[in-house]
Amino acid sequence: MKATRLNYVRTFFIGFAFLSICAFWQLYDNIIPLILSNTFHLDEILTGVIMALDNILALFLLPLFGAFSDRINTRLGKRTPFIIVGTFFAVVFMMFIPFANKTHNFMLFFISLGVVLIAMGSYRSPAVALMPDVTPKPLRSKANAIINLMGTLGAIYTLIMVKLTIPKVEHPDYTLAFIAIAIVMVVAIIILVTNIKENALAKEMVEINRNEEAIGEAETVSSVNEDSKTLPPEVKKSLFFILASIFLWFTAYNAVITAFSRYAMKVWGLKGGGFADALIVATGAATISYIPIGFISSKFGRKKTILGGIILVTVSYLCGTLFITYSPLINVVFAVTGIGWAAINVNSYPMVVEMVSGADVGKYTGLYYIFSMLAQTLTPIMSGAFLKISYRTLFPYAFIFSVLSFCTMLFVKHGDSKPIRKASTLEEFD
Repeated sequence: MKATRLNYVRTFFIGFAFLSICAFWQLYDNIIPLILSNTFHLDEILTGVIMALDNILALFLLPLFGAFSDRINTRLGKRTPFIIVGTFFAVVFMMFIPFANKTHNFMLFFISLGVVLIAMGSYRSPAVALMPDVTPKPLRSKANAIINLMGTLGAIYTLIMVKLTIPKVEHPDYTLAFIAIAIVMVVAIIILVTNIKENALAKEMVEINRNEEAIGEAETVSSVNEDSKTLPPEVKKSLFFILASIFLWFTAYNAVITAFSRYAMKVWGLKGGGFADALIVATGAATISYIPIGFISSKFGRKKTILGGIILVTVSYLCGTLFITYSPLINVVFAVTGIGWAAINVNSYPMVVEMVSGADVGKYTGLYYIFSMLAQTLTPIMSGAFLKISYRTLFPYAFIFSVLSFCTMLFVKHGDSKPIRKASTLEEFD
């Protein structure tokens, strides 16, 4: 069997699972805090606690269902059944949320939200694992850029729908926004299942990966021997510092994303879905950045690309503190945020798994998610305590944690990439 280069069409279809996931989470981050604050009148700390529930659940659900999907085998594959069932329950129960908002029924809201969060948590790990299952080992970094691109497209779709469907009134009806996102989630999974035959592709990938290992083609330089179960002390140190960095930059970024819709209303006086403009710009900038960032990483290395991304988001947080009233220039700031976050996001996960043996990739993938989700669990609560004092603390809060992530990232010495040798250029799929 011939070696391959990345099948972009196949990866594009696989990315529809992540598009569906990101479409929902963009809606969740923007609308749920508004419902908690404006409809049910919860204070900032309680709102932060409820907004952290998805991440608390994820700490348990992501490794649990990821490992569970490793052990099953159906005619649809290992991952696809989780994606289908999880999407079904998420779509059904998310439609009760805008109804609970209209009727001021907090119990219905809380139960529906809980079921949706469990459903989303049940298929996120299987959806993420689908890409490496059907992608040759040397090509997973490039594929990760495509997957992130698809996720960003899902987020942009949600932001556009938020802007178009939510009226600029004090207590808007969110039903049309939820319907729009439910539709794209269902359509995305139909496209995925129709075009990706998981079992056939997984068998093909086993043979391709075996051939790639035999001829020694690799996109990156591994930090440990593939047969080794123990990380050398210097690699453990790098792993510790990159996990610390992941925690810190997610602490900064998620605080801004979770609180921005409320910040825009309370500080800048924006109404309805007007806050979505800056977020659309940020996600749009990230979308067009993913592919160029892949080339930049291969030329300059993952670590330098991540450090450059941290500098960009840190500067953007600092600039955010300067806007006392809304200005169109905030869109420029958020464009910089999107580019910087893309540089971080594309390269951080490959750096983590590059430090470990192939037999431990699943284990350390879970470790990566534990640190990112722990940050997203704690930061709504921590930032919420500051927001209760003043909403103007949001961007300084993010700035401080972003600076700290830059400092810890400087100590990471392993997990970087090495350009592919020209002699190892891979051919197209047969």
